[in-house]
Amino acid sequence: MKLLVDAQLPRRIARFLKNLGYDVLHTQDLPDGNATPDAEINRISLQEERVVVTKDADFVQSFILQKKPYKLLLIATGNIKNSELEDLFRENIGQIEELFKSHNYLELGRDAVIVHQ
Repeated sequence: MKLLVDAQLPRRIARFLKNLGYDVLHTQDLPDGNATPDAEINRISLQEERVVVTKDADFVQSFILQKKPYKLLLIATGNIKNSELEDLFRENIGQIEELFKSHNYLELGRDAVIVHQ
C-alpha cells in the first residue's frame, strides 16, 4: 500500500508508517512542501496510486464530487497525541489495508475504522 500523508499530519506519522513497511510520502517531501495544492496532491495520488491520509475535509468533498484522490483515509480523531495516533495505526493498519482492497474511502476514528461507500 502506497500512502501520501497530508500537511495536517506530522512527518512523524509518515516515518512511523514507513517503518511498518509502507511506501510513504509526506507533503514535506514534495517540491512545494506543505504548500502543495490539493489539486497536485490529487494528481500525484492518482498517478502513483497512493492513498491520501489527511484530516482535511476538502479531500472528502473532492473525493465525493470528482473521485479524486485515488483513495482516501480520513483521520477523524480530533486533537490527539502523536503517540496515540501511532497506536491507532498500529492496531488498525491490517484492517485498513484489507479494506482498501475493496473500498476507496475509509475513516479512522478513535474507536473504529468506518467504510464509506
